[in-house]
Amino acid sequence: MKSIITLFSVFLVLGSCSKNPKNYATLSGKITNANEFKKITISNRDGYSKEITINDNGTFSDTLHINEGLYRFFDGNEVGAIYLKKGNSTSFTLDTKAFDETLKFDGDDADKSNFIVANNLLQEAYLSEAIFDGTEAEFSKTFENLAAAYDSLKSEYKQLDAVYFEEQDGDFKSMRKAYKDYFTEKLKVRRLLATGTPSPTFTDYENHRGGTTSLSDFKGKHVYIDIWATWCGPCKVEFPYLRKLEAEYRDKNIKFVSISVDDARRSGTIENARKAWKTMVTEKKLTGVQLFTGTGWEADFVQDYKVSGIPRFILIAPDGTIVNADAPRPSSKKLTLLFEELGI
Repeated sequence: MKSIITLFSVFLVLGSCSKNPKNYATLSGKITNANEFKKITISNRDGYSKEITINDNGTFSDTLHINEGLYRFFDGNEVGAIYLKKGNSTSFTLDTKAFDETLKFDGDDADKSNFIVANNLLQEAYLSEAIFDGTEAEFSKTFENLAAAYDSLKSEYKQLDAVYFEEQDGDFKSMRKAYKDYFTEKLKVRRLLATGTPSPTFTDYENHRGGTTSLSDFKGKHVYIDIWATWCGPCKVEFPYLRKLEAEYRDKNIKFVSISVDDARRSGTIENARKAWKTMVTEKKLTGVQLFTGTGWEADFVQDYKVSGIPRFILIAPDGTIVNADAPRPSSKKLTLLFEELGI
């Protein structure tokens, strides 16, 4: 009898081992200070997308029918990356008030995701907006230092295979090229629109407070211009810094002007674009002079200033000449230093 039972047990073990592996990945975790929608979205470049509900206590769990690879998850405010594979059980924890600093993965292949988190923190440490304000030599040196730090980070994850790092290395090279292209474009703008040359002008842009406004209306004052759009995330990040500046310099010889390039291409119609602009200015309680071009990116002023990305900031002198065609952002300490140098 014992031998029969033993044999039967062996068959059960063999039978369980011969089953096909799970055709899905299991993802769970806990998010502190979850967004008001109580959801996260998992997606990839191939069009996969799935929403996962977050419980009231911040926990979540779900199964994902995915192909192996890197995915992103969006919590409503920030984006993180995660490696997923069929058969894997993965979890992560984070506090949204310190997203990258608290994001930690556990479970199968967790190191592949944790490496990405560490790499993101590394890039944040080296790649601030300030790198675009320096010289070509300074820009190149920053990336030399970052590349060395990246290689050092890889050595801390020796358990990961070469195939995985091939993809990460490719992403690093693509990121470096994107930054280089953007920096090259900024250098071109500096040369074409040099300090002291006459500034391009605009006439009769719609004013949120009513009527129209032209650049000539501010003759005799410095003019700090913010070119933005309602759909631009980085533009919105600068809102509180810009409001603070406007309050601090209210009685100084400077005007703060924001020009929206919302247009029909993204909004469907120009009327939809105008409505989105008016609504956001009101809801976000944006201050300063709020203007709408009516022609978006095609506006002469935007074209003349070679604006290819937003937010873009421009500083014009009281005599109508250019101080800086690609001025520091409101969040940059370099801007207030520039104001001090100009005696504003």
